[in-house]
Amino acid sequence: MSKYFSTAKRISTALLLLLSCTSITSFAQNMILSKDAHVSVITCGTGNESYSLFGHTAIRVEDPANTFDFVYNYGAFDFNTPNFVMKFVKGDLQYFAVAHSYTDFINEYQYEKRSVYEQELNIPLALKQKLFDNLTVSLSTGESHYTYKFIDKNCTSMVVDIINETLNTKAIVKKEDTNTSYRAILYPYFDGHFYEKLGTSVIFGRKVDKMGTELFLPLELQKSLKKATFQNHLLAPINKTVLEFKNETPFSWWNNPYTYILFLMFIVFINKKSVSLFYLSIIAVIGFFFAFVGFYSQHLELGYNYNILLFNPSLLALLYFYWKKDKKAIYRLALINIICLVVYLFFIINKVHFILVLPLVITNGILLVRIAIQNKKRIPIII
Repeated sequence: MSKYFSTAKRISTALLLLLSCTSITSFAQNMILSKDAHVSVITCGTGNESYSLFGHTAIRVEDPANTFDFVYNYGAFDFNTPNFVMKFVKGDLQYFAVAHSYTDFINEYQYEKRSVYEQELNIPLALKQKLFDNLTVSLSTGESHYTYKFIDKNCTSMVVDIINETLNTKAIVKKEDTNTSYRAILYPYFDGHFYEKLGTSVIFGRKVDKMGTELFLPLELQKSLKKATFQNHLLAPINKTVLEFKNETPFSWWNNPYTYILFLMFIVFINKKSVSLFYLSIIAVIGFFFAFVGFYSQHLELGYNYNILLFNPSLLALLYFYWKKDKKAIYRLALINIICLVVYLFFIINKVHFILVLPLVITNGILLVRIAIQNKKRIPIII
């Protein structure tokens, strides 16, 4: 099932989801769960597309007596939202919950060859009913709408919040990797996706270097649920495998570290002023983008981005100074950026993405040293 829709398909899909959710909520509003009802947390494994790199979390409510079996999914958004891209970048794009039939939900993951795991919650029938009612109200009143945040508010954190709210206690909390940074936790998810790893490493700022104490990833929630307790017993004692697929690292002839190194080596060894200036201008434009989203976006992960010392917007001024033939200004600007690179190294030397960005640091450093040497004022020697 393709994730890329034409406008007509997007509209029809949105209408179908709306009609489906409306019919489900109207049917479920007055439904009393039977003693055979089950409530589970569904964890979906990672995929090889950008939207599926981190997996997914949902809640399943199954009641054979009422022929009811639906999955509540807090990861929906509307492609037809005006200014969709800018809202996503700014961090005020609205996500919401939808309900799918369990069969349709599983068929999609079967098609995408992604693993699915189920952990049934060991809670009294009264609390199952309360959780079901909370989900139904959330869907019917619009309470399920939320402003998406990469770490603080997503499909996983929303599931954790509604379960903890239902149980009236923080039963589900993070149990593992609390002494590991968010950046380090995310790193393995990009295996086989080199440029995605590089891009997220340099666009994320200081927030992702904090210790990962909050649950924000589906597989982390799955691990924590195995150890979570409620009323002196395990909250989810059984981890059931619904679908199991082997995770295969994708191969790409271009999306790998070799093309990255070859490109940077080409920039260094061709040793042409026009190529060097073009490269450094691209680096500066990326830096301008980082500065823009750092101020504009409400995604806290993008703020206080020290990677701007590497992608320094001031490098764009080199074009102006070369046009003005101002060697003194070129030399000073190159020297300032070399100092920024040295400071940057101190920031990242203990970070997980140090090796990843080191080739960029070396390339920038070589080009800037060359520019500084070529434009340094020569001291005349009197014989």
